[in-house]
Amino acid sequence: MEVVDGIDLTDTVCVITGATSGLGRESARALSSAGAHVVVAARSRAGLSDTEQWLRSTIDGARVTTAAVDLTSLASVREAAAGIGDAVPAVHLLMNNAGVMFTPFGRTADGFEMQFGTNHLGHFELTRLLTPQLEAAGGARIVNLSSDGHKLADVDLDDPNWHRREYNKFHAYGAAKTANILHAVELDRRLRDCGVRAYAVHPGMVATNLARHMSRDDIAAITAMPGQRQVTEETDIRKMEVLTPEQGAATQVWAAVSAELTETGGGYLADCAVRSEVVPYAIDPGRARLLWEVSETLCAV
Repeated sequence: MEVVDGIDLTDTVCVITGATSGLGRESARALSSAGAHVVVAARSRAGLSDTEQWLRSTIDGARVTTAAVDLTSLASVREAAAGIGDAVPAVHLLMNNAGVMFTPFGRTADGFEMQFGTNHLGHFELTRLLTPQLEAAGGARIVNLSSDGHKLADVDLDDPNWHRREYNKFHAYGAAKTANILHAVELDRRLRDCGVRAYAVHPGMVATNLARHMSRDDIAAITAMPGQRQVTEETDIRKMEVLTPEQGAATQVWAAVSAELTETGGGYLADCAVRSEVVPYAIDPGRARLLWEVSETLCAV
């Protein structure tokens, strides 16, 4: 709420996925409080109804539209994008916030590995389909939720959906979060001449239901994984401060509204600042283009 203090978003439309809980819900509250028309997108229709009522009761004059979308189904993504396009002629902000973490092995309706399919491919297709509305805004931003978890693994562009490898939920999550950053890099390259800038955000370690598949043993396993930095008091995730959803949402809201970012894009953001500490493979322009091509092929079903 401090991030949007004094900012007027009266003439803007903000689409937020995963907006019925956690970071998405807090982002919707902040942006709505600044006057934005918020399109709340999520899988649960009950959650959508509850969030709409909550926003209207919390924010005087809140303008809210709901959109049911299941990111594990390209058919659902396409239906949602069509509905959003019919409801609003322009989108000034697309916040690709929804996600899953450390899930047991599973596949989406289209056969994608669950973490890569939900976190990246569902948002890839939604963003592609909403590009006309983003371009029509005459200045728009795309905010992809990533994580420092991208340090766990690069994307295997030859086997992104784990058909030929033994599944590792940590590496699969890392690959999906890397994909979120690479997606932002390539989006910014492709769309900046049309007035659309893209960013990837690390929200910090936040107490949300995203971690419902994460155990204490998982935390210990991550810390002990080969290739991880030497553990110190500052880097031991077992001792890191756990943020509230409102605190965690600050950086993605900052990415959405900050005047400091007007002339830049494709960056990795954390703590309401551009972060230089990012693994090189996650911001490599060549890999970003290759991932785009792979994603286009996979979504052409």
